[in-house]
Amino acid sequence: MKVTQENIDDLNAVLKIEVSKDDYKDKVEKILEDYRKKANIPGFRKGKVPMSLIRKQYEQSVVLDEVNSLLQEAINKHLTEEKLDVLGNPLPKYNENFSWDKDDLEFEFELGLAPKFEVDLQPKKAITKYKIVADDKMIDEQIENIKKQYGTAQEEEKITKNSNVTGTFVNEEKGINNKSTFSMERVKDASLKKALLGKKVGDTVTLKTKGLFDDDHYMQHVLGVSHDDAHGLDVNVDFTVENISSVKEAELNQELFDKLFGKDAIKSEEELRAKLKDIAEKQLAQQADQELLNTVTDTLIENTKFDLPKEFLQKWMVATSENPITPEQAKEQYEQSEKGLRYQLVEGKLIKDNNLQVTFDELKDHAKKYIKAQMAQYGNLNPSEDELESIALKVLQNQEEAKKLQDQIISEKLLNFYKENVKLKEKEVSYDDFVKEVYKK
Repeated sequence: MKVTQENIDDLNAVLKIEVSKDDYKDKVEKILEDYRKKANIPGFRKGKVPMSLIRKQYEQSVVLDEVNSLLQEAINKHLTEEKLDVLGNPLPKYNENFSWDKDDLEFEFELGLAPKFEVDLQPKKAITKYKIVADDKMIDEQIENIKKQYGTAQEEEKITKNSNVTGTFVNEEKGINNKSTFSMERVKDASLKKALLGKKVGDTVTLKTKGLFDDDHYMQHVLGVSHDDAHGLDVNVDFTVENISSVKEAELNQELFDKLFGKDAIKSEEELRAKLKDIAEKQLAQQADQELLNTVTDTLIENTKFDLPKEFLQKWMVATSENPITPEQAKEQYEQSEKGLRYQLVEGKLIKDNNLQVTFDELKDHAKKYIKAQMAQYGNLNPSEDELESIALKVLQNQEEAKKLQDQIISEKLLNFYKENVKLKEKEVSYDDFVKEVYKK
């Protein structure tokens, strides 16, 4: 068997594989002889079926299987030995003169080669790394929410400007069907607030989502929509009132502090504000980190220039699609997925060049932390190491779960790598200013 590679250009190559009858005849003869021994054909004793009959019935399919096996082995060996990075899988080229009756067979496969490129981690314009500060306004709002949360609820007959209203929001087109409670104080638009005032349990009112609440993230929670959908959402929702209540706020005293953080952990409103600020800023740091990761990703894709074997990849998409697609559809799908493919290549190079790969021990430890956090939510605060080890190994047997956990570790490693190696400028902002700058609201 002979394997040769002909490079068409930097991104495309043809792999030629020559297979002679000597490469597979012994294996084929052995398989046919085994078939003959086991064949149970009427008119012949078991093991005495003429080989000519066995050949007529099975030889062609056996040869086909053995040659395919040799081809796959040859391709894998060549890619490994030559250290080739390929995109997609090798595609067989059609040969109208091909015949299985020949002793010497020749096959050709198209290869799409991964491009060579370097990643510039120092863009001309530094990328903004946000540090989100929990300002007095945010802490004031949290304290007000706590006072209401731990206050005493009392039912009301009609909606007033201070009511807490529970009900179900519905919009079939957007798939919204969510029961939640909101405060009338958070309703922003005056006309929408007027439409709700005076309504009773059982009433249904149609509301516009645009301007409904004073914050899109609050609307995200109330409507049960995604983060992206919440921003700029402008549809009508039908809201059915199910409960109306008001709250007599709790007092900021030691009894409340103990309920929140345990006995004597907090002893004054000043300490409470400091604690809430610390908790909030740790949570906000996660959101700022995700924004940084997204921005660096987009910048690297934009600034890292390289060509791709487009025609090959589109042809490969046609050949491997689960459902038949046309070349035109493949072109459209390729254009939609090209950005993701480019980042996969950039990310893969960064991981390889900077030793950011995930080891199994890292994956297992991450799974344990995830499992321990889940168990804590159900009251099991001190699971044994053996218990965590056992559950983690079971979780990692699920390829989908293992991939999700691995992606989390990779994201964390890349984030830390970017913080140390990418040209950044830190900017301290309030949460409101962060939302305005990042989401252009």
